[in-house]
Amino acid sequence: MPGTEPKILISSCFLGNKVRYDGMVKTIMHPQLSTWQQNQQLIVICPEMAGGLPVPRPKAEQFGDKVIDEHGRDVSEFFISGAEQALQLCKEHNIRYALLKEFSPSCGSGHIYDGSFKGNKIVGMGITSKLLIEHGIKVFSELTIDQLILAINTEITAK
Repeated sequence: MPGTEPKILISSCFLGNKVRYDGMVKTIMHPQLSTWQQNQQLIVICPEMAGGLPVPRPKAEQFGDKVIDEHGRDVSEFFISGAEQALQLCKEHNIRYALLKEFSPSCGSGHIYDGSFKGNKIVGMGITSKLLIEHGIKVFSELTIDQLILAINTEITAK
């Protein structure tokens, strides 16, 4: 029955919204997304825009415990603010799952860019993913969407 399934926080760029730093999209073409949309399960956010950053904006990467843009500016406060807003949405909607953009300094859940702006990826988590995980929310990416589907189906079946 629609409306009883768990809500999912989702990166806005996955739904075709031009919110990425370069104004491009990273739409996921997966049939499950249509089902989740029809069931009104998706709560959409771009943590970077929610934190006050414009589109387009300079590329940013994590460097140590800060987020630095390609011009050397510390933009951590925007990323922290966006992460806090994402967490607030999760609390408001009782969200336990998130589907966020891998490699992003906000949303990466397994890997991020290393801060050199040379395209090097390292094991790590974005600011938003880290905060959500610290609060018990399970974070998945476009690379692990099948694991998210399995987790949700297992929860629904157990009810």
